[in-house]
Formats: sequence, structure tokens, C-alpha cells
Amino acid sequence: MSIFEQFKITGKVIVITGGAGLIGRRHTEAVLEGEGIPVLLDIFKEPLEKVKEDFLSRYPGAKIETYVADITDRKCLEGIRDELLSKYGHIDGLINNAANNPKVEGGSKNLGAMRFHNLPLSIWEDDMKVGLTGAFLCCQVFGYEMEKQRSGVIINISSDYGVISPNQNIYKKEGVPEEEQTVKPVSYSVVKHGIMGLTKYLATYWAKSGIRVNTLCPASLSNGQDEEFVKKISELIPMGRMSKPHEYPATVLYMLSDASSYMTGATVILDGGRTIW
Repeated sequence: MSIFEQFKITGKVIVITGGAGLIGRRHTEAVLEGEGIPVLLDIFKEPLEKVKEDFLSRYPGAKIETYVADITDRKCLEGIRDELLSKYGHIDGLINNAANNPKVEGGSKNLGAMRFHNLPLSIWEDDMKVGLTGAFLCCQVFGYEMEKQRSGVIINISSDYGVISPNQNIYKKEGVPEEEQTVKPVSYSVVKHGIMGLTKYLATYWAKSGIRVNTLCPASLSNGQDEEFVKKISELIPMGRMSKPHEYPATVLYMLSDASSYMTGATVILDGGRTIW
């Protein structure tokens, strides 16, 4: 097999949680470029349908599965697993991408003037449920099928905030009282650190079962943020800029494919050098 051929994942069924989101779309692109079959799970129906429509226009004839799913519901996941096994007979990969990500540009409920001491317990619990419990359940349900097959790949999506702490200065606004300043919540950081722990545990647990488990840390994705924020964060990055959506799929495909056959328990960081400063 040539080096180029090792990057192919032809016919492999890859489950992607949070498939309708910005990063989820890039994971889908990676799977399609490798000739695999992406299975997109998302709690929002309309964006999911739009993503499928968009990709079918770009990849005519491709197989793309979509499911409106609550990844914190084990029975829901088991139903999807059973349908996939009935249709394809195998499940070959899982990308745990879903999380409650408080984005500057998105007006998220969990990104605002909430200090550590007054972060609502409901937000903490919901963030943990989606980001950690959801990943745990997906690994149990889909990962166990890979264990029985004795082959498979899991990519857990973390962040640069799984390696470093959020720099709250980039969210600050001049003239706004300290107690009213926007902060990145503690729950996001804890989830992204925790997902790396899940990777290391499962990488050793399944090391002799033919399953590789790795972490990918995307960072600083450009998505229409205001100029002040872009300037502040770019000054923290050695490359001096935010990342672009097209800079992720090739790495995802590498991690899913046999090109990375000796990689497990690793953390791959795509951050323009931010975490080394």
C-alpha cells in the first residue's frame, strides 16, 4: 500500500457527534474526502438536514447518514447503533465532537457576565452532561462494537483550553465594570481537560483490542468574531492569526486512517503555536 493509499478510509462508517456545527462539518468533509461514510448526530434537525444537502451537492452519490439524537440518552444511541449495524454491518470510527461551546460570536447562554462564584449549577451540569457524559456514552455504545470487531478509531475533540487555561483578558471590554465582564466559563475548560483524560484511559484500555483513541485540539477558529477580539487573540498566537476552517480536515483524515496506525493516546494540537507561549 502506498503512503497516499493509507489515507483512504473507503467504506468505513464514522459517527460524528455535533455533526451540524462548524467543526462537525469539517470532520464530515474529512470523512468524505477519504471516501468514508459519515454518520452525523445532532440535536438540531434543520441544520443537520442543511449540512447533508450541502455536502451531497459537493459529493454527488456519497453516502451520508444523519440522525437527530440526544447523545446523553443511551437508548437513543443504541437505536442508532442497531440501525447502522443492520445497514452496514460495521462501525469503524467515532468523533466525539459535541459540546456546549460558549462562542464570542454566538451569543451563547454560557458566555456572559457570570463569574466563577455565580455560574448557575444548571449550566455546569448541562455542560458536563453533553461534553463528558455524552462522549462517555458514545464510547460505550459505539466503542464496544469496535471492540467486538477488534478494529476502530476514536477521536475525542478537545481544545487549546484542554491544555491551557482561558485567558480572560481577550473577552474584556474597555469601560465595563469587572463584575459585568464576559468570561469563558470554568465548565468548558474542565470538559476539555476531562476529554483528554478519557482519551488516555481508553487508549490503554483498548490498546490490544485494535482500537486507537486520540485527542484533537482545534483552536482559535475564525468565524466572524469582532475585530477587537481577533486582534487580542492573534497577539497570543505565534503565527499571528486565527485558524481557518479548511486547516482541520486533513489532520482529521490522517487520525482516522491507517496513516496514523501507530498513534494512540496522543494529543494533536492545532493552535498556531499558542500553547507553547
